[in-house]
Amino acid sequence: METADKSRVKVWLMAIRPQTLPAAAAPVVVGTGLAVRNGVFAPLPAVAALVGAALIQIGTNLTNDYYDAVKGADTEEREGFTRVTQAGLVVPERVRLGAAVAYGSAVLVGLYLTYVGGLPILAVGVLAVISGIAYTAGPYPLGYHGLGDVFVFVFFGVVAVTGTYYVQAAEALVASPFPTKIPSGTVPVEAVVASLTMAGISTNVLVVNNIRDMETDRAAGKRTLAVLLGYGGSRTQYVSLLAVAYAVPPVLWLGYGFEPSVLAPLLTVPYAAAVTRTVLTRTDGEALNPALEQTGKLLGGFAVLFGIGMAV
Repeated sequence: METADKSRVKVWLMAIRPQTLPAAAAPVVVGTGLAVRNGVFAPLPAVAALVGAALIQIGTNLTNDYYDAVKGADTEEREGFTRVTQAGLVVPERVRLGAAVAYGSAVLVGLYLTYVGGLPILAVGVLAVISGIAYTAGPYPLGYHGLGDVFVFVFFGVVAVTGTYYVQAAEALVASPFPTKIPSGTVPVEAVVASLTMAGISTNVLVVNNIRDMETDRAAGKRTLAVLLGYGGSRTQYVSLLAVAYAVPPVLWLGYGFEPSVLAPLLTVPYAAAVTRTVLTRTDGEALNPALEQTGKLLGGFAVLFGIGMAV
């Protein structure tokens, strides 16, 4: 029985894909680092933002696992990490139920964040959950029509960073709970600029995934942006998004009066260059699976250095 329980845990960990959770945590680290710098850090909203982001990420992963299998996009030819629905490790209905539990838990966390941040956070939270489901589900799945990259850029980058900052600033600066509009000073322009780092590198995690799966996605009729752009266009996208991310710290230092410590993420440039060489030259899963994990590690390392660099 104990062995069976361990096996079930292992299978559900495969379904949840914990290696993708840095994409949820990294923007919270950046938004919190900026909140510390600007004197509006609030620990409880920060933790709630982290938990909510992780639950939405898990819900999105499980939804993708279910619908990619049902729609036939996941096949035995796919070179990526094991998908539990396609592999027959978990019955489809339970995977779908797992996604519903993750999203429902995110909604519960969102109730507190809505109390703090009011209608703006309520609107953002509803859109995030709907978009996470619509990534592979519904009559016009975003990931099947070249819009997955836009979803990640917006919600796991811009919205995640600015939203994390916003709920802390609202707690610190706003006298009454549940504001009906965005209070002054709770979404400064530097928060939006800082969010472009996470938007760019988070999207690149998806870019590597879609370059690896380009041929099987094309055969299944899944028109990801990589399928639409081809190998050359997708590689240009990867490099361009990295360039945006690495341009932000100097911009904040030179243009917004940040301390030189904000340049700390530039220490990751050699690592980024090594990963980029793989993305520019390989198409096989043997090389791109590690590159996918390495891009996730780059996201996490950049976020930690960036958050600390802003906070000190």
